[in-house]
Amino acid sequence: MRVAVVFESMMGNTHAVADAIAVGAGTVPGTEVVLCRSAAELLDDPRDLHVDLLVVGTPTHFFGMPGDRSRRMWVDGQFRAERRGRLGAPLEPGAAGPGVREWIEGLPEAEPGSSAATFDTRLDKPLAGGAGPRIARRLRSLGYDLVTEPEGFVVEDMEGPLRPGELERARAWAERLPLKAMA
Repeated sequence: MRVAVVFESMMGNTHAVADAIAVGAGTVPGTEVVLCRSAAELLDDPRDLHVDLLVVGTPTHFFGMPGDRSRRMWVDGQFRAERRGRLGAPLEPGAAGPGVREWIEGLPEAEPGSSAATFDTRLDKPLAGGAGPRIARRLRSLGYDLVTEPEGFVVEDMEGPLRPGELERARAWAERLPLKAMA
């Protein structure tokens, strides 16, 4: 079984969750896990993606996936030092994009029986929203079968850190994905 965990990360929180998901999925015997930042590390041609399960996650920006505008706001400092009155944490390499949104736009229709799962990092605030359901909607429109509901992992503030216990929860979530049934 081959699993690809594709992610986009700005401050490192979503990257840490993706790492934990990769570790959790990798505990299932016979599972090979590929961890990749969507645009920077994945195959140049998304049609070459051959996996049994595609797991995709991003941070939540404006109730959904990051896009050019929200990435620019982070890179330009509007969400960081200028807005908060303090020096923001360094951005992840490749944070300026392109990211998952652009990568998904280049995905071809899924082969019959293709499976996916989605996750996001988000604030635990009323009306904060989550990117996972939007990613799931796009993957479904391409013909992917979602093996579970989108999962949100909580950051304590816009820059993080992750809430205590979220990395353990991410690993356990990945271990519960129906990987054995797919093998």
